[in-house]
Amino acid sequence: MPKSSAPSTSAKKKPAATAETMAAKQKEIAVSEFFAKNRHLLGFDNPRKALLTTIKEAVDNSLDACEEAGILPDIHVTIEALNGGTKRAKKPKDAETPVSDSDSGVEEVPSLTNATKFKVTVRDNGPGIVKAQIPNVFGRLLYGSKFHRLRMSRGQQGIGISAAGMYGLLTTGQPVQIISKTGPRAKCHRFELAIDTLKNRPEITVDDVLDEWTDRDGDKIRQGTEVAITLEGKFQRGRASVDEYLEQTAIANPHARIVYTAPDLEHRVFPREVDDVPETPDEIKPHPYGVELGVLMRMLKETKHSKLGEFLQQSFSRVSPKVAKEITDIAGKAKVGTITLQSYCSSLNHGQIEAIHNAISETKIQNPPTDCLVPIGPQQILKGLLKEIKAEFYTAETRDPQVYRGNPFQIEVGLAFGGDIPAGDGSKVIRFANRVPLLYQPAACSITKAVVQTNWRNYGMSQPRSSLPDAPLVVFIHMASVWVPFTSESKEAIADYDEIRKEITLAIKECGRKLNTYIRRKQRVAREGQRRDVFAKYIGEVVAACGRMTELDPEKLFEDLKNVARSRTETADRQLDDEGNFIKPAKKAGKLDGDANVVVIERDDDEDEDADASAAEGESPAITTDQPEHAAA
Repeated sequence: MPKSSAPSTSAKKKPAATAETMAAKQKEIAVSEFFAKNRHLLGFDNPRKALLTTIKEAVDNSLDACEEAGILPDIHVTIEALNGGTKRAKKPKDAETPVSDSDSGVEEVPSLTNATKFKVTVRDNGPGIVKAQIPNVFGRLLYGSKFHRLRMSRGQQGIGISAAGMYGLLTTGQPVQIISKTGPRAKCHRFELAIDTLKNRPEITVDDVLDEWTDRDGDKIRQGTEVAITLEGKFQRGRASVDEYLEQTAIANPHARIVYTAPDLEHRVFPREVDDVPETPDEIKPHPYGVELGVLMRMLKETKHSKLGEFLQQSFSRVSPKVAKEITDIAGKAKVGTITLQSYCSSLNHGQIEAIHNAISETKIQNPPTDCLVPIGPQQILKGLLKEIKAEFYTAETRDPQVYRGNPFQIEVGLAFGGDIPAGDGSKVIRFANRVPLLYQPAACSITKAVVQTNWRNYGMSQPRSSLPDAPLVVFIHMASVWVPFTSESKEAIADYDEIRKEITLAIKECGRKLNTYIRRKQRVAREGQRRDVFAKYIGEVVAACGRMTELDPEKLFEDLKNVARSRTETADRQLDDEGNFIKPAKKAGKLDGDANVVVIERDDDEDEDADASAAEGESPAITTDQPEHAAA
């Protein structure tokens, strides 16, 4: 008989968990502890992305601080590779100089492929941070002044820079270093601090006062903030890189000057093109249309106003005494009890609050004020595109403000076409939210969906099905809002709300029509040039044939036919000015005539390319005055 495979009865049975034992293991989770375990939610998925996210958070904070203080931003970004260097032989200064003992040997050269540990330093010329707030700003998650106010700003949640410092601490064990000075005569404070993730509190390890703060060249720094974070990362160039992020930041922020030093010591300056600081947006109250039932219940519970009418007028924007009465009148018809302007907020029950919430949606309320938004503006967009993208045609538009869920927003679109933009790589979409580039998750973003769903064939471009247009085109799209609906805490894509996608589509169509007008004008010039080529080729033959049959003067006949050909193809002589208009005014003005939001740049091509591109560029072929020998005979 085979032995039984039943488990031995001697094995100890694991005691079942009880409510008491389970309760003993349950405890509160600090927000910093949660994000330390789930750092991918904040954009620290992998070393390459972590390096970019760290720089992005620091630069965004610097731009916000400078603009709020009315200072033209001057930002220095430096990335240093702390390991992975490769050794190479030192080279003499010139070939004829003998190598001395001190010059010989090897030197350490930064390597981009082997480096895994970097030090990121971002310094600005902003207003600085007062000493008491430095530990909280850099060493505490969900701490800041932007979360509870409704106005346009890059940061929203108070997570970014402190999360970057926490990532650096987790991966390298190095604390965050901060230097801040609030004015030329103020003291300069230097901190080194870490984050206690269990308590979400800063741990200060160094608290110094510097006698003098100088940059790498030894120049004194009058005011500003510098943050240095040592972290595990990976530096690469190309798409979704630090280089691309800074290039796009320079496009959307032409008022900022950014000095960038890469870990391979490559130095690059993004110059300032605009000398005006963007206006500071005003703070607004929430709009009733965007308030959910649970939020309304909390607001009624926490309000300092005792009467319902006063609460509605003082807690929301665009609620006048008349609108408040309309809301309470509609809510009073719900048969859930008496609801008037004089009702006490503390006495309203769940059914009455729900009736008020429903009444708000049935009441016509004016859209929220839009002075909380500061769009970039068409002219600034054009300057940003002209600075970084070498195209031949540029246009930009800013739509009027609209509302989603009670939050005002504004869409801006710019197009750059032709020129040095590669023709074989397809078009490129650069996305922005509150002037911040979005480099990841394009497929999940409402902006990409709007661009793909637009029929670009209407604007003279080919477009594979469900794809971006196949053309040398850069599409710039910016959303400005008091609350951008990002799909995640890492702020990489905009949620697909119908109202937002519709506005993006309308703005694209507006710019697309101008681009189509320009393309058609160029094609018309090129077509007339080809016709003139045909005339020029056969005029001599016609004159010769006519000369044999008639007694007409061949020279006069040649001149007459040449004039006829020139008049019939006069469009070939037309040229477009820097706004896409014909230099010689047409009898009937076109859509581009007098449009200040269009710029056309003539690009110099190589000689070999000139001949091939002459037809496409619309250059008119000349009609020679040389007659064939037999024509003159």
